[in-house]
Amino acid sequence: MASNGENGRHQEVGHKSLLQSDALYQYILETSVYPREPEAMKELREITAKHPWNLMTTSADEGQFLNMLLKLINAKNTMEIGVFTGYSLLATAMALPDDGKILAMDINRENYEIGLPVIEKAGLAHKIEFREGPALPVLDQMIEDGKYHGSYDFIFVDADKDNYLNYHKRLIDLVKVGGLIGYDNTLWNGSVVAPPDAPLRKYVRYYRDFVLELNKALAADPRIEICQLPVGDGITLCRRIS
Repeated sequence: MASNGENGRHQEVGHKSLLQSDALYQYILETSVYPREPEAMKELREITAKHPWNLMTTSADEGQFLNMLLKLINAKNTMEIGVFTGYSLLATAMALPDDGKILAMDINRENYEIGLPVIEKAGLAHKIEFREGPALPVLDQMIEDGKYHGSYDFIFVDADKDNYLNYHKRLIDLVKVGGLIGYDNTLWNGSVVAPPDAPLRKYVRYYRDFVLELNKALAADPRIEICQLPVGDGITLCRRIS
């Protein structure tokens, strides 16, 4: 349960909503998200809440959104860059058919293994191919191989913001025409509209310019249609059209 803190700001562990009212966000969670949250996702969310870096996790409402989105587009072959403990990965695995696949990449296998027992208990581990290490070399190899062009239905990116544009340059070739790429954190704690002298946390200030650059580039990219949503910390969906 969240409680109102100073100035009514959110206190919930792992909370990322951009809604200004804590009570309104809690209403969404308690009315529409938590009652329909699968038991495995609830278990992983509660495990992740104890992690010192719990703010890195995907919020429960965003997990619900991704799960429904993947079902709506009938996704089967997907990729995730940035896994952490695997909450969004679990949401994805639950949405895919039994023969669906997720190529999941993260530089830290230890965090992934926190959530792996939950994923295994849910009978979904067979859908996931986890690779530890930087994603860019893997993407470069896939493009060089030639056989992966236009092969992905959906790609979710929640990783190093300073490489988002580098990811996009590669992922646009790997996602199919009509497929989606989702970039997470594109409103970046609301800092995208903060004045230059605003008192921001060091990591927020450092990555803000990269997020701003990404948003500008996506808006101007003629190969995609975009929709930026204030879900979680902001997610921009890019539908490849050419």
